[in-house]
Amino acid sequence: MERKIKMQVKGFKTQDGAGVNLVRVLGHKTVGDYDPILMLDSFDSVNPDDYTAGFPLHPHRGIETISYIYKGKMIHKDSLGNEDMIEDGEVQWMTAGSGILHEEQLPAAKRMLGIQLWLNLSAKDKMVPPTYHSIKNRDIEEIIFENGKLRLLAGKYEDKIGYQSKYLPLDYYDIHLEPNTSFTINTDREASVILFLLLGDAYVGDVLVEEKTAVKLTKGDFIHIKAKSEYTQVLFISSTSLDEPISWGGPIVMNTKAELQQAFRDLEEGTFLKENINYKED
Repeated sequence: MERKIKMQVKGFKTQDGAGVNLVRVLGHKTVGDYDPILMLDSFDSVNPDDYTAGFPLHPHRGIETISYIYKGKMIHKDSLGNEDMIEDGEVQWMTAGSGILHEEQLPAAKRMLGIQLWLNLSAKDKMVPPTYHSIKNRDIEEIIFENGKLRLLAGKYEDKIGYQSKYLPLDYYDIHLEPNTSFTINTDREASVILFLLLGDAYVGDVLVEEKTAVKLTKGDFIHIKAKSEYTQVLFISSTSLDEPISWGGPIVMNTKAELQQAFRDLEEGTFLKENINYKED
């Protein structure tokens, strides 16, 4: 059975961090339909003034942040002592779990192009120890097919295995299509599947989807994508719906209001970080 479009959300321009211009696609209003993806922000600029202010030190709890920088650079520093840079084509995966402080710097580049996802953690995993992992180009397999390629950022694709999520399963692909060509992806019938048009417009089934739009798909066994008359990049995101209550305040996402209030009390009282702190400021 072919998957069809259940819902479309086109991104809008906004600012976040210290003044980073971005396109916000998914957020508070879409959590039910796009579960377990809480947020999707897209970056696309050739003007460094749009993004070099970056995201100064801030907390997270109860989620995982997954940043894919197809063009450009991102430098990560956190309260566990991690400091790392990803660049063209690489992924930054941070499990906030019980609590972490981090900052993201975005150095000037010819182009900044990519997205950040917030992946929810289940109630049983909200307070797991925080971790950081980067997926470098050497760890990302590229599967070449007629008229395009698929970059396996995480999870599995057919018999190929990429980085494996510790908590919710996540199959994450960057699919490149030449103009006027098509590609069919087989899917787990019950999985929660989202497509994001990073570059170019494309038909999903028989429906035209514009660039910087996220579509949630119905259940099914496969998806058919066809590029229009320009080079197209489509991000495929497949996971498992949690169907759990959400209490979301700023950078923290818990299941109940009481848990959310406790997180902010922890911040005020200096007890937010449950793991060893080794943050080095410049």
